[in-house]
Amino acid sequence: MLKFLYILSWIIFIGVCVEAGSFIFNAIFTLFFNLNAASYFKLADLYRFDHGQFAVVLLFMTIVGVFRAIMFYLIIKMLHDKKLNLSQPFNNEVKGFTIRLSCLALGIGLFTAAGVKYTEWLTSKGIKMPDTQHLRLGGADVWLFMSITLFVIALIFKRGIEIQSENELTV
Repeated sequence: MLKFLYILSWIIFIGVCVEAGSFIFNAIFTLFFNLNAASYFKLADLYRFDHGQFAVVLLFMTIVGVFRAIMFYLIIKMLHDKKLNLSQPFNNEVKGFTIRLSCLALGIGLFTAAGVKYTEWLTSKGIKMPDTQHLRLGGADVWLFMSITLFVIALIFKRGIEIQSENELTV
């Protein structure tokens, strides 16, 4: 089962890396070389309105994409290094891993929510904006919920480590 998750994580990791890389490449290409490339993001109206606002929206998209790529990198690293021991799951590596994932999910949730609010503000200014799902800025509430859930799991792992070390001391 862990081998399947490892392979699936690699596939998703490659996908999110390509996505984040395409955001970065297209943003640089649009801002510095080809002014018509903004249509790739369906943000041509925003680009014509203000280059700075265009860069801010792309920054939100890029940060979220990079955080997702880092999250899957950590998952791959954890599975590759075989630090996930199912016979003794309560260890500091898994606790730290869960906390890092929780922080990344929180960051994704906050930047997604900020990006959605920013695009809503731009829409209220009369700028035609694509759907937030197209911009990969949807689902902030899910990411925030995932962050809280992972943080609670990290606290459970912390308590499990304490109980496990107490049991080892009594033997």
